[in-house]
Amino acid sequence: MKDFIKILVTVWLIPTLLLAQGKDPKAATKRVDVQIEQLKKEAIAAIDQRKDQAQQINDMLFSFAELGFQEEESFKYLTTLLEKEGFTIQRGIAGMPTAWIATWGSGKPVIAIGSDVDCIPKASQKPGVAYKDPIVEGAPGHGEGHNSGQALNIVAALTVKQLMEKNKLSGTLMLWPGVAEELLGSKAFYVRDGYFKNVDACIFTHVADNLSVSYGDAGYNGMISVKFSFEGQAAHAAAAPWRGRSALDAVELMNIGWNFRREHLELTQRSHYVISDGGDQPNVVPSKASVWYYFRERSYPKIVKLFETGIKVAEGAALMTDTKFTYEILGSAWPGHFNKPIASVMYQNIKQIGLPTWSADDQMLAKATQKELQSPKRTGLAVKLDSIGTPVASGPTVMMGGQSMVPLTGGSDDISDISWVVPTVVLLYPSNIPGLPGHHWSDAISMATPIAHKGVVAGAKVEAMTLLDMLLKPEIIEQAKAYYKDEQTKETKYTPLISSKEIPAIYLNKKIMAEFKPKLEKFYYDPSKYKTYLEQLGIKYPTLRDDQRADLEKKPTSGGK
Repeated sequence: MKDFIKILVTVWLIPTLLLAQGKDPKAATKRVDVQIEQLKKEAIAAIDQRKDQAQQINDMLFSFAELGFQEEESFKYLTTLLEKEGFTIQRGIAGMPTAWIATWGSGKPVIAIGSDVDCIPKASQKPGVAYKDPIVEGAPGHGEGHNSGQALNIVAALTVKQLMEKNKLSGTLMLWPGVAEELLGSKAFYVRDGYFKNVDACIFTHVADNLSVSYGDAGYNGMISVKFSFEGQAAHAAAAPWRGRSALDAVELMNIGWNFRREHLELTQRSHYVISDGGDQPNVVPSKASVWYYFRERSYPKIVKLFETGIKVAEGAALMTDTKFTYEILGSAWPGHFNKPIASVMYQNIKQIGLPTWSADDQMLAKATQKELQSPKRTGLAVKLDSIGTPVASGPTVMMGGQSMVPLTGGSDDISDISWVVPTVVLLYPSNIPGLPGHHWSDAISMATPIAHKGVVAGAKVEAMTLLDMLLKPEIIEQAKAYYKDEQTKETKYTPLISSKEIPAIYLNKKIMAEFKPKLEKFYYDPSKYKTYLEQLGIKYPTLRDDQRADLEKKPTSGGK
């Protein structure tokens, strides 16, 4: 009888319990929203407290000025810093001595946070100086701004880590560097070797001149980087040239052949080359020579087709010169596709943070630099937020002759390979000056100044807020994965442009850094003695020539008599 009564009571209580549970989801959602907003406020305040740390990391990496695959000082500095903060470090991943992964936390979600670290050849430049003034003449420098992204990521990650510890939140943070991004030399290898296999989402950061994020096809070109090497026969260039077979002739004929072929290539292609080895001296017929090509296109099949055309042209050059040729793939990148659900959440945080408040000195440096470089844009730093980036038009246009083509684009980034294996977004943050050439010494001018420091802090706030959203709202990760599966990869499947045979070209830039590192070491930033790198270099901010300053101070005339 007692058991029967228990059953009746239980049955009677079920509707009440179900009704209560039916109300709980809304209440629980509200509680989570309140909790997230509170944590975001704490994160913003904490990042403001860490702004000196962000500035130090930014300026330190700027001073190292290391080219791709040779980021030795950056590697030691960043891994040591993160290890002291409790992160577990895997060093030398994917066969690259300067590559690493730093993880902290446990359980799901696993969120990867990455940014590049390498710099640009011959881009050495004193920060805060609005005209060409290298720190070391001819040396590498951060003429894109890759010194800033890890500063942003580390400050955001340490802030979120502190909040996770305090509030006992589960999840794993995974920090990593884009090694040799200018060579597109690492991320496809990270993917191939499985380092993103168990990752739920990825936030990548890249320097820009506004605070923004996009989703879908961002308009990147895919690319394959290939070195063609020719081998002939040496001979005395004057006494017995007929006994020689010039590998340099083969290189030059390949380049001539490619340039004639351009007229008959699709308009979407971008291709460019440098002669990386042209022989030793004029009186010796070069027995070895090489040329390094980047082949860019808007889709995997077209990249492969362009590359195959390059092989045919190389083969023709070898036949004409009676030489042999081989090729080596040095790097690759797919066209990118970025995640809409994560980008939408991130953009709400971007709107909340907004652009930094630029000082009159910040704007003066920007405008003087823009005029110095004859930029079409001379209005200084951005004061209005970009809208969220939507997919570029990807539908083919049928041209005369029946050829279909997609819209023209430009650069490439191997974050795209990661975007095809895990839901990914790229957070752009405002640390550079609008309207500059890119990959140029002038793009380094702002990168260890208050402009870069403010942009990094703004970006760190957005990233920390987005991390909190993903950690506390599982539905964001679920929606991100659904978009990845049902839209992004529904028809397009990722096929790597590298095979299991390729290895990272870690020998690249070794000679250049061996020459310049001893000269650059004298200028490494010492935060124990100087508050900023500008202070260490003795630079008054901003530094303009008299003519630049006078030109900016001119008042517009009103016209009339």
